[in-house]
Amino acid sequence: NIRPLQDRVVVRRMEEETTSSEEFAAWFGHIEAAQGEVLAVGPGKRLESGDSQPVDVKVGDTVVFGKYSSNTVKIGEEELLILNENEIFGVIES
Repeated sequence: NIRPLQDRVVVRRMEEETTSSEEFAAWFGHIEAAQGEVLAVGPGKRLESGDSQPVDVKVGDTVVFGKYSSNTVKIGEEELLILNENEIFGVIES
């Protein structure tokens, strides 16, 4: 159980499903990317006005992010990633 702050997102990396498909390359070029499931989302980035700008992803989304981006944290026996929203390239929609 971890509650991310601001525009941070907690992600469980999927088993080395490195995304390098032609479809992905057409959108993002030849960037090494990984996929993961969103487990928790912060309330959003705090704006100068004091309001929060909501995060664009939600719990359960499958996201694509840079293979080498993020911070890793170990919760119990599980290693999770904490990403800033701007480190996420996109959401995979089925």
